[in-house]
Amino acid sequence: MQLTAKLIQVMPVQTGMGKNGEWRKQNIILETDGTYPKKVCATVWGDKISDAVLQIGNILDVSFDIESREYNGNWYTDVRAWKVEPAGAAGSAPAPYAASGQPAPSAPPVDFTSDSGDDLPF
Repeated sequence: MQLTAKLIQVMPVQTGMGKNGEWRKQNIILETDGTYPKKVCATVWGDKISDAVLQIGNILDVSFDIESREYNGNWYTDVRAWKVEPAGAAGSAPAPYAASGQPAPSAPPVDFTSDSGDDLPF
């Protein structure tokens, strides 16, 4: 899955040791564009953590997987980012935000008052 959103918070990097060696992860909080913006917490692992890209206010294209697991009768859901890049990089769609960080203005309304009479597609 993919999401284009504004980075609004970067949590501290967490580290630990596992059976495969040391691991690092960092949670980031993203906010979607639209009439009813949503906040999404995604986890970035290992070498995907980039201080240059993970700057508050950046508009990011985040590719991620969602997985839920059960533990003691409760379900926990992870949003695990596997690619994080600035919006518009690698030929993706333009960001939904203007350069000011505010949502881009919507397209002007279409004028349906004129009657051309010959606007059928067939």
